Amino acid sequence: MSCPPEISVALCTYNGARFLREQVRSICLQTLPPIEIVLSDDASRDGSVAVVRVTVAECAAERPGPPIALRVFENPVALRVVKNFEQAISACTGDLIALSDQDDVWVPDRLERMVAPFVQDENLWLLHTDARLVDSQGRDLGNTLFHALEVTPSEIERIHTGRAFDVFLRRNLVTGATTVFRRGLLADALPLPVEWVHDEWLGIVASATSRVDLLEEPLIEYRQHESNQIGARRDSFKEKVRKALASRGNTHVERAIKAELLLERLLQLGDRVPPEIIDKVRSKIVHQRFRAALPASRLARCVPVLREAMTGRYDKFGRGVRGVVRDLFESV
Repeated sequence: MSCPPEISVALCTYNGARFLREQVRSICLQTLPPIEIVLSDDASRDGSVAVVRVTVAECAAERPGPPIALRVFENPVALRVVKNFEQAISACTGDLIALSDQDDVWVPDRLERMVAPFVQDENLWLLHTDARLVDSQGRDLGNTLFHALEVTPSEIERIHTGRAFDVFLRRNLVTGATTVFRRGLLADALPLPVEWVHDEWLGIVASATSRVDLLEEPLIEYRQHESNQIGARRDSFKEKVRKALASRGNTHVERAIKAELLLERLLQLGDRVPPEIIDKVRSKIVHQRFRAALPASRLARCVPVLREAMTGRYDKFGRGVRGVVRDLFESV
């Protein structure tokens, strides 16, 4: 029987000392432990790095087997989220890379359960999962990440059947804290563009060239607290209405820029990206440029928005009717 793939953990920290001991212990005491933790600390001032060092040493004394290597990068000036993760994943040496936030908790067999699909399918490039939402004290909030994101059965079925790119071109469902991917993805994904969040970029690039899948089980406790840079909470109906009427700002301009950056990267990958994928990204750019150029007058938007809706692009590249309503009623 062949050995299981070696796993690296890319752990990024920024003033997360109060949660780090619990998170690092959940990593080190996995039923299938990683070979290394690559820590990239973004100019913390609360002793985060020291907490990680002490906890890794503590776990080494508790568990049998070879010690988990700890490699540390301490940034004197903060790189911020995307480039901090880029530094961590670039330094990983394992066959698989698991992303880790500083404040979550992994279930004990998380890595074992996530490695198995990679062993079974060499075309699987990235795998993500659901998560159980907990508060700052680790108390169950009675909800999951997929519920907060309003993930639909149709989206899950599309991802399971090899159509993740179509899903991710509409919206990102990959949450970094739940993600494991093959290190080979870095050849396509690096450098990470700062216009994209690291997890959504890794997910969509992987889905353009190979297979991405998800596990519907919550394999981490995803902590929600006041310091979350990116949290997970399902909007109420009132909040959805408020957003529909709010100013669009630069949202669609920024989405067009992101799509243009994606197209540029995929074209660099040559014939590894199917032509139909390229065509879909080009169509996404057309749609986002259309939305960015809508007039200020709500009345003047009616005809062009309805014409755009007839093309099907609101369904292909956004939230369908929700996007139409927003474009008709939002302020500028």
